[in-house]
Amino acid sequence: MKQKPLQGIKVVELATYVAAPACPRILGDWGAEVIKIEAPGGDPGRRQAPVFNMPLLDDEPSAFDFTGINKKFICINLKSPDGKAAALKLLDGADVFVTNLRTKALERLGLDYEALSKRNSRLVFAQILGFGEKGPEKDTPGYDVTAYVARGGILGSFHERGTSPINEPNAFGDFQAAAVLAGGVCGALYAREKTGRGDKVTVALQHLATWAMTVAVCSSQYGNVYPKSRREVANPFNCTYVTKDNRWMVICLPDYDVYYEKFMRLIGREDLLGEEDICTIVAVFERNTSSKVIDNIGEAIAKQPIDYWMKLFKENDVPCERGYLPVEMLEDEQAWANDYLRKIQYPSGNERILTTSPVQFKSMGCPDMVSSKPLGYHTTEVLKEFGYSDAEIDKMRAEQAII
Repeated sequence: MKQKPLQGIKVVELATYVAAPACPRILGDWGAEVIKIEAPGGDPGRRQAPVFNMPLLDDEPSAFDFTGINKKFICINLKSPDGKAAALKLLDGADVFVTNLRTKALERLGLDYEALSKRNSRLVFAQILGFGEKGPEKDTPGYDVTAYVARGGILGSFHERGTSPINEPNAFGDFQAAAVLAGGVCGALYAREKTGRGDKVTVALQHLATWAMTVAVCSSQYGNVYPKSRREVANPFNCTYVTKDNRWMVICLPDYDVYYEKFMRLIGREDLLGEEDICTIVAVFERNTSSKVIDNIGEAIAKQPIDYWMKLFKENDVPCERGYLPVEMLEDEQAWANDYLRKIQYPSGNERILTTSPVQFKSMGCPDMVSSKPLGYHTTEVLKEFGYSDAEIDKMRAEQAII
């Protein structure tokens, strides 16, 4: 029998788009019961497929499944007194509340941490923020592309110097934030077992990007400047190169001195073995000869196609990889062997591939993946679980407190 680590944990989600909703998606994979509350208009994430260059299909909600897998969906009008009362009743019985609503909005609804913790002292309150709880930007709307990619240094750092900034894949930082928040939730649940009290857990997109950029941020104090030219990286053995068939690859040999002779022999550049100004990383640093090494390696790499180098380097235990395109990732046998990808059959008749969440438990095995459902699909079922009668539910629906 599968042992799911969060079996018995009840999670209530009031969140939109990706970063916050993807956190309960992970918690649900780990066995938690996840109840997603949506407003009458629904999560805007339901309408985002065309933004991702995907069709918007009712019978194939694959784009919404990015975050909607393994959840129950209820629709509550929080502006209605009965609707708000129903939401509070759910939260009174919940272990975790996940949201990305800004604090001011939560305060207006009476769903902020201070208000909810007074009602349910064991509640773990988990919030995705754009720019954090303090400072001049604390109330500014924060999206992945603004708070994470731009303010977090990625937009200004990741491109080849002299070229235009990147357009990162949608929600690149959002999914990372979701995983980090899931870890924080579990830490708070563990602490609750000792103290009996819940906690407030926050992850800010700007903070997460700052953390991910630790080496760049801290080394900038010493003159390490971004964006870089690939011809100026500090370690030529940790750089990108283009092959004869115009495919980019990356080599990652952090210990330059140890691998210098072996690597130069592998690429057929024995003529460089005695070069004093490039044969040690100190020499490369002090004599500013990185571009010389990179150019020499580049000339050798450009003489053979990508498959040649992958075979040669991997046979000789040289860490390297081709630059996979997303369409190639769909066919990656390593990803399929490890359940990184999963096929979902939709009512449309199409079978589509989705990614799985990135933490695996041996005791649990591969988690189920139940596709998302239409707006309000589980409203009646969930309210009955919390003690509402058929008559009360009918009255709330007639008054548009629920859908």
